[in-house]
Amino acid sequence: MSAVIPGRFTADTQQGVVVFLIGMRVNRFWAFSKWIPTARAMGPMLKVLDQFPEKGFLGQESFFRLFPLEIVLVSYWRSFEHLEQFARNRDDPHLQAWQNFNRNIGRDGSVGIWHETYCIQPEQAEAIYVNMPIFGLAKATAHRPVTGFKETARNRLSQTEAVDDSLG
Repeated sequence: MSAVIPGRFTADTQQGVVVFLIGMRVNRFWAFSKWIPTARAMGPMLKVLDQFPEKGFLGQESFFRLFPLEIVLVSYWRSFEHLEQFARNRDDPHLQAWQNFNRNIGRDGSVGIWHETYCIQPEQAEAIYVNMPIFGLAKATAHRPVTGFKETARNRLSQTEAVDDSLG
């Protein structure tokens, strides 16, 4: 378990980031031969991504729900191009896993999979972590203390330190 870091921190969002969410939902629990291989397919993908940072993968957090059985992975990427290249490259494990899913499960309803992709420009992302381990976007980019100008969400979204003239 990661150590809790007391205080307020944010993530470095100055370069922009792609947030990719992917999930698997078990719709028929007793169909072990369908969902176990699907769940196991993610490990080799993450191993390759960790071994080769040039593929553009910045980091991930995973979440698990017991009922219905569901796994969600939130991942952070340098660009959409990096994500797409990994998904389509025959030498990377994703394409084969996707083909196996379509061949072995297809539309039989036993296992559901989904993904969402968000391409976020620097001024469109902000994060706050209070009394947390290094987590999420801060773990994928850089963990920074919240100081001065970056005290509010509005200012964290701003990439420049503007003066608020409305206060007089």
